[in-house]
Amino acid sequence: MSDRAAHIAVLLHQAIPEGRIELAHHSPWELLVATILSAQCTDQRVNQVTPALFQRYPTPQSMAMSEKADLEALIKPTGFYKSKAKNLVGCAQAVSTRFGGHVPSTMDELTSIPGVGRKTANVLLGGVFGKPGVVVDTHVKRMANRLALSRSQNPEHIERDLQALYPQTEWTAVSQRLLLHGRYVCLARKPRCHACSLDSVCMWEGKLTT
Repeated sequence: MSDRAAHIAVLLHQAIPEGRIELAHHSPWELLVATILSAQCTDQRVNQVTPALFQRYPTPQSMAMSEKADLEALIKPTGFYKSKAKNLVGCAQAVSTRFGGHVPSTMDELTSIPGVGRKTANVLLGGVFGKPGVVVDTHVKRMANRLALSRSQNPEHIERDLQALYPQTEWTAVSQRLLLHGRYVCLARKPRCHACSLDSVCMWEGKLTT
């Protein structure tokens, strides 16, 4: 790990000691559903929707047998609710029939489930299974580019770049802190450079004009 990459990790840890996942959940299944719903939606909005959703459909088996219209109505505030409902039913059916009602804990198994890509799989691996996972969402992508940790726009390439920069033991924590820093400080349109704990290591050309 380079000195600069290590320094970024230290600064992130100082600024965000906990680095917790902000999607409310009590089980791997709940986190899986919440992460699918979080696409193109804020975690705050997802957290407003999931209590009623999980009360109505508490298990993969119950969601697999859900009524389309009812499920869509419950998740409509998260946006793209028709495609998300389709993914949730497909996901629930796969978990119920292929994995005995238990969310699997490997990348290959997770990404074989409808609606589950590498980002969602890495959220599960690092968030509930204690396995190294580099989550690359829109915030991590922006952070990696602005901090010159990756020059790629491709999430899988960025994931590999971050994996190469940091030891496996830090993959989950570093990517989660990059996510939170991008969500609250290094904003897409109006980054809060004046409040940025990474200012000393940031060479992003746009920061001088913000």
